[in-house]
Amino acid sequence: MTIPTYDQFIEPILRFLVQHPDGIAAKQAHDAAASALGLTEEERQQLLASGNQKIYKNRAGWAHDRLKRAGFSSTPKHGFWKATPEGVAFAAENTLPFSGELAAKLAIGFINVKLKPTPGATAKPILKPNQPSIPLGTFASPDDQLSQAITELKQLAASELLEVLANVSPSFFETIVLELLHRMGYGANRSDLQQVGGSGDAGIDGIISLDRLGLEKVYVQAKRWQQVIGRPELQAFYGALAGQKAKKGVFITTSYYSAQAQDFVKSVDGIVLIDGTRLAELMIECEVGIQVQTVKIPKVDRDFFDEEAL
Repeated sequence: MTIPTYDQFIEPILRFLVQHPDGIAAKQAHDAAASALGLTEEERQQLLASGNQKIYKNRAGWAHDRLKRAGFSSTPKHGFWKATPEGVAFAAENTLPFSGELAAKLAIGFINVKLKPTPGATAKPILKPNQPSIPLGTFASPDDQLSQAITELKQLAASELLEVLANVSPSFFETIVLELLHRMGYGANRSDLQQVGGSGDAGIDGIISLDRLGLEKVYVQAKRWQQVIGRPELQAFYGALAGQKAKKGVFITTSYYSAQAQDFVKSVDGIVLIDGTRLAELMIECEVGIQVQTVKIPKVDRDFFDEEAL
């Protein structure tokens, strides 16, 4: 099941707040809405692309923002939500499940309404009664739109990385792989990663010393290939490890592995496979060959405004 969009959180949050006329902690409203929408524990653990908040809590927060703009809820204090008399009356007038049109009106019809309106100001919904039916689950919150944009940009960067890697020399590809492994924390110093690829390399392109004396090592095979990596290549790598009396090996490729190759690795110990997709993900994560642009997103620091803490 996909986590519902924020417009679907609006009704369960409003009804939960109406059931608690004295107000209630926001986190309890988050969880009540999640239960009403049937979210599993696994779904409740999913994070935004930024990794700084759980998705369902973020969407519940945006749903409550829309209820506040509609005048149906309030935040008497930080982290505490309470339905307004107008919200109680609205819920009583709409006892049936919210239609898509009604949820849409609450989701986007009051976006331009200030949370602290000037005297005499009235909310002006932007939806017209004769507009076509809008299904529930239509609207993405600003955070969801940002997460989607980040995901798409990462996918684009991954695709471009694999395209660039396909055109570098085998020797430079081996250098890139060792740099990535170093950024991932293997080897105390860059000098602990030795490039040995070339003629007579016996199937080994790099060696990583995990300790200062070089007593524990990881052997690396790097294949800048377009075609599938099959079982014979993995068997050759396993034989090369045995020839070095090695216990650990990493096989990295820009392509992918056949089912037979993956089955072979499962039958032996000490070999880790990294295909092109995972390679690109790790390069993005470790910022190898990647430039990162920082975007500043404003968020009110409520602790700053806590007079008792000053």
